[in-house]
Amino acid sequence: MNIGVFVGSFNPPHKGHIGIVNYLINKKILDKIIIIPTGNYWDKQDLINIDDRINMLKFYENDKIIIDNKHNNMEYTYLIMNSLKEEYPHDKLSLIIGADNIINFNKWKNYQELIKYHLIIMQRDNIDIEKYIKEYKITNYTIIDDYPYIDISSTIIRKKLDNKYLDKEIIDYIKSRGLYENK
Repeated sequence: MNIGVFVGSFNPPHKGHIGIVNYLINKKILDKIIIIPTGNYWDKQDLINIDDRINMLKFYENDKIIIDNKHNNMEYTYLIMNSLKEEYPHDKLSLIIGADNIINFNKWKNYQELIKYHLIIMQRDNIDIEKYIKEYKITNYTIIDDYPYIDISSTIIRKKLDNKYLDKEIIDYIKSRGLYENK
C-alpha cells in the first residue's frame, strides 16, 4: 500500500489542506494518507492546543484518511517517518510537502534520512523544484504540478472564519470552543 504522510500545524485545518489530501487519494497517487498535526515546538505563533487541532481534523477521518494522535510530539519529521516505517514495514511511505518547503529542505533536521522515503512535492509559487531535487540529490520523488493550488493564509483564515476556506464543521468547532478569539 502507498501511504502518504502529511505533517503540519493545521492551525486550523482548512480546505486547502483537505483539498490536497482528497486530490492525492482521488487521483490514486496514494491509497491512504496519515495526517499528523505537530506539537507546539515549531517557531509558530498562536498555535492552539494540539487536541483541538486533532479534533477538527477528525471531521475528515475515514478509511483512507487517518488522523494521527501518536506522533504529534515528535520534534522532527525524520523521527515521525522512521517510527511510521516501523508500524508499516511493508508499505511505501510518501512524505507530502509543498514546494515552499523544498527550498529549505536541507535545513530540516537529518533531511538525508528523509530522502530515503518517497517525496510528493506539491508545486506552488512557480518554484523551481528540479533545482532543489538536484542540489539535495533526491532521487525518489513525484512532483504534483497540476493541482490547482490556492494561496491561503492561515492568519487571515483565523481572523475571518468563513466558509470560503473552512468547512462548516470546523467553523462550528472553532466558535463553540472560542478558539482564535484574541488572535
